[in-house]
This record gives sequence, C-alpha cells and structure tokens, in this order.
Amino acid sequence: MRFSALSIFREALKKNTGWAPVWRQPEPKRHYDVIIVGGGGHGLATAFYLAKEFGVTNVAVLEKSWLGSGNIGRNTTIIRSNYMLPGNEPFYELSMKLWENMEQDFNYNAMVSQRGVLNLYHTDGQRDAYARRGNAMHLEGAGGELLDREQVRQFAPYLNFDHHRFPILGGLLQRRGGTARHDAVAWGYARGADMRGVDLIQNCEVTGITRENGMITGVETSRGFIGCNKLALATAGHSTVTASMAGLRLPIESHVLQAFVSEGLKPVVDSVITFGMGHFYVSQSDKGGLVFGGDIDGFNSYARRGALPRSSMCSRSACR
Repeated sequence: MRFSALSIFREALKKNTGWAPVWRQPEPKRHYDVIIVGGGGHGLATAFYLAKEFGVTNVAVLEKSWLGSGNIGRNTTIIRSNYMLPGNEPFYELSMKLWENMEQDFNYNAMVSQRGVLNLYHTDGQRDAYARRGNAMHLEGAGGELLDREQVRQFAPYLNFDHHRFPILGGLLQRRGGTARHDAVAWGYARGADMRGVDLIQNCEVTGITRENGMITGVETSRGFIGCNKLALATAGHSTVTASMAGLRLPIESHVLQAFVSEGLKPVVDSVITFGMGHFYVSQSDKGGLVFGGDIDGFNSYARRGALPRSSMCSRSACR
C-alpha cells in the first residue's frame, strides 16, 4: 500500500480499518547473502540502499529488541552539513541531499523539516572561524550565510543578545539544515527495505559469530543459527562488543552523548540553535518539547540513561 492523500481519505471513510502493517514479521531463513546486525538507522539504511541501489535483497536485519529501539530513537534529530574538514564536508553534504529526497524514496513521512541550523558566535575569533567554515561549505555546494548581530536578531528575536559574558555578535546559518523525526526515519527505512524483500527480524539477539578458515559463516542468535555470506555490524556504541565476537578489537571507545526533552510547550524555537561558548544546542519537536543536547561524558560507558550533572550544564547554557 502506498501512502497518499487519497489513501488517507479512503481509510478515514473505513474508520482506518484497512491499513496494512508497515513491514512484515518474517521468520528467519537458514541462510542469507547478507546479515546486518542492528535494526537502527545505520542498519536499516544499509539494508534499504543494498536493495534499492544494488539489487541485493536476500538480506536480513537482526535486532535484539524492536526496530529503532537504540540510538536512533534517542538522538536530537538534527540534520546538517555545516562542517569544514575536506573529508567531512562532501560526506555530510551527500547525506544532506539524501535527507531532502528520502521520504519520496520509501514513501513514508520522516518529518524532515529544513528549518535552519544557526551556530552563534560570541567573539571576533569565533566569527573568523565560522567565516572559514562557511567558505568550506560553499566550496562543496552546501551553502551557508554568515550573519551579523542584527541579521541574527531578525532570524531569532527571542535570544538574549546582551548577556554580560557571552553577547551574541552573529552566527553561521545553514538554511537547508534542520531536523528529522528519529523513529520515523527508522520506520521509513524499514518500510522501504521490507518493500524490496529484506527480512526484518526483531527480538533476535546475536550471541556469537561463527568463523571457518578465517571467513564469517554465520551468527548464533537467540532464535538459532543463521548462515550468511557477508556480515555487517551496525551496532553503534556496542560495535566493540559485537566485533569482539568475531575476534576483532576495534580501536574505538564508547561515550554517552546526553540529551533530554522538556514537557510540551507552545511554539517558541522554530530552528536549531547552538551556543558558541559551550557544547549546547536546542530545537523544538513537533510535539512541543524543547530538545536539549550537550557534550559527551568524559568516561567510557554503554549506558542509555542520563545524569543530573549533564542536565544541569545544559540548563545553565540554555539560560545564558
């Protein structure tokens, strides 16, 4: 079933009794060409583009819980390509272009909202750094506007421009940046992959990786052994844990990047705002909650819970 204005009207007349499930609930097969461990944004996107771009459809996505239950359902929803490094900028600009067309690709509303991302600067040195970043963005076609104080005031008049320590002098604006509903992104990629024949296996935890003669042959799961020709790990902060099952020691560390959401409020923040004198950013969700984000914790952790010190830091930054 394709979603459209006509289908919504038709189903409304039938009291919404005719909607089909967005994806199937298949039993795992004994063998797949590709197994992807992790049913979050990266895992589901990998499955979708394997099927769409390369015609590889004998694919299974294995998720130990429900689809989108990990990092993708807990992030701050920001999409942008306002980077500066030569390798980063073209990579994220390609990602930005995918965001701009992805809902048409899998016929699902991911609530992509290009409301703009504004990075504030508070010193002359920051202005020069943002000017340099804006120039790098222009070289890759990402676009960017260096705003002075009055232009920022027109864009976001509710900000505190005359703070005694951190007065707002201007900002770097990427109008194409914005937000996307994180869980809807997962559901959209899941729908698109399922429509192309990918098996999405929920409640299927990978407990081991089997190798023969140095080659991966399959995975042990809570639902039995599943064989494969290729194995992809898309388990975000747990990548070191899953890779260790194959005897690999990844040279990375996992740190918690905390965020939290307020109760629902009337619309007040209509873009994404970042505070230049601290790692803090804020936007407002479609449900009205203010979405706050801060810096990463300085210690290794696999936790999925917040901590009062980081919430306190974000709250102080919000009041400046």
